[in-house]
Order: sequence, then structure tokens, then C-alpha cells
Amino acid sequence: MATPTNTYTSDTMIGIREDLSDTIYDISPDETPFRAMVRKVSAKNTLHEWQTDALRSSGANKHVEGDDTTATAATPTTRLNNQCQIFKEAASVPGTDAGLNKAGRAKEMRYQIAKKMKELALDEEKALLDNNAKVARDSSTAGELAGVPTWITTNTEVGSGGSDPTGDGSDARTDGTPEAFTQTRFNTIMQAIWEAGGKPDCAFLSAFQMNAALGFTGNNNQRNSAGEGKVSNNIVFYSTPWGDVKWQMSRECRSRDAFIFQKDMWAIAELRPAKNSELAKTGDSEKRQIVHEFTLECRNEKASGIIADNTTS
Repeated sequence: MATPTNTYTSDTMIGIREDLSDTIYDISPDETPFRAMVRKVSAKNTLHEWQTDALRSSGANKHVEGDDTTATAATPTTRLNNQCQIFKEAASVPGTDAGLNKAGRAKEMRYQIAKKMKELALDEEKALLDNNAKVARDSSTAGELAGVPTWITTNTEVGSGGSDPTGDGSDARTDGTPEAFTQTRFNTIMQAIWEAGGKPDCAFLSAFQMNAALGFTGNNNQRNSAGEGKVSNNIVFYSTPWGDVKWQMSRECRSRDAFIFQKDMWAIAELRPAKNSELAKTGDSEKRQIVHEFTLECRNEKASGIIADNTTS
């Protein structure tokens, strides 16, 4: 059926106003669970330092009645450090923006800064969980913090050909041949952490590894909640003889790595808390920057563990 002759249709009309929704839809992932989980402390230098210590192993302790007491040997603490890293984002908006009638936001600068703050947080989460060694800064080199994988050496499951780092953030771990992420490997690290004195309380892993964990014995997968018409196939907490851990999926940790943490044994040491500041005006534009300077503090790596070199497909 055709449109009647000389009907003035919308496709030829001039002056129809655009129909643009006043909402901007963005589902880009912006969660930063590790960054949000750990405590924030202060750093006072670009090289942040801290100390760890350990008790001697237990042994036979018996003495003759009336015997003189002599001092036992003392061991010094271990001094560790990590480099502060500068994270930065900036936006520049022309003066013309003040006169524009835009959809989805009133002021472009406010919208751009809010977006860039989320992007900056994602960069920070990636740096914290990355297998990247620390780099000292100089006049031409940006300082880099050592990420979580470079610190863990005591409680590890490593694939064939892989090796642990030194454990002071100075080098990255060497990746090995991937093998399947299993309940046995996970339990082995839980036990090792407990035996070392740790109190593990959370596990970080990718969506791929989480899918493997859903098959762990005891999860009773695909169970129907009576009267609710709902099938549950999830792990929120995993209870073991060596502690209960909360499971946390992470988009920023490498999929081949699965971590078990005692969260109070990690911290972000801030040299400069995140700040949004205006930059000097050099023309007909508004410029602002967000700067955040901090490092990662591994308070005692024996309280955490890694199941490394997991298959990712």
C-alpha cells in the first residue's frame, strides 16, 4: 500500500527537532575490588619502606633446676620497600562549551572528570595486581610499583617451567606451563598459608577460574531453592579447615593467576591522595588534572598465596 499522492511525509519535512535521549548509557566495568578492599596508609617518601619479622621454629625447651639463664640468639627484622607510582589523567574543554546545549550532561568538564576518575581507578587496580617489578624513578624514568604477584613466594602453586620471584618486588615471577585450576591446588595453598601463620579471608580470581571453581566438590551446583523457582549456582564463601574465604571475581588480575589473601596484610601507601585540580589557563579552554601517587605495601607475604599458571581457555 502506497502513501496517498501529495501527502507531506516526515522524511521531506524541514525543521523537525532531533529526538536525542537526555541520558548517556555506559556499562563499561568500573569495579576495583582490590583497591577498595585494602587499607589506605600514608607514605612519606617516594621509596616507601616497612619491616617484617618472624618467630623462630618451636623446639625442645627444658632446663636444669637452678641453672643460670643465658640469652638466646636474636634475629633482625627484614626491611622491604616499594616505589611510589604517579597515576594521572587530564581533560581539556574549550570555552565554547559554556554556551552549548548538550544531551546527557550540563557541563562537559564535570562529565569528563567523572569518567576519567573511573578510568584512573582501573589503571591503578591493574597496576596493583599486575606481575610487574618495581622501577626506581629518575629524571627520565617513571617510577613503578611492584604488583602483588612479585611479592608472594612462600605459598605458591606454579606450573612446569615457572618460578617464583625473589619476593622483594625487584623481579616478576616467571610464568610456567598452564594447568587446570583445581580444588586440590586451591586447598594446598590454603593449608600452606595456615601452616605459615596466615589467616586467609578472601580469594581473587578471573571469571574463567570462577567458572572452574563452581565445580568444586561440596558446592551442590544447580540446586533449586524450594518455593522460589530459582536455581543457585554460585560460591560466595568457601569454608575449609584452614579458614573461610570470600570469593571475589576480578577483571584486572591476570586470568592465569588466582590469589588467596589475608587482606589486612596488604595496604596502599599514599604519598599524595587523589586530587582534582585546575591547570593554568593558556588559552580559550579549561584544563583539569587528577593525580594520585602511591605504592603497594605487602606487610607479610606469608599470609597470602597464589595458584599460578592456570589454563585460561
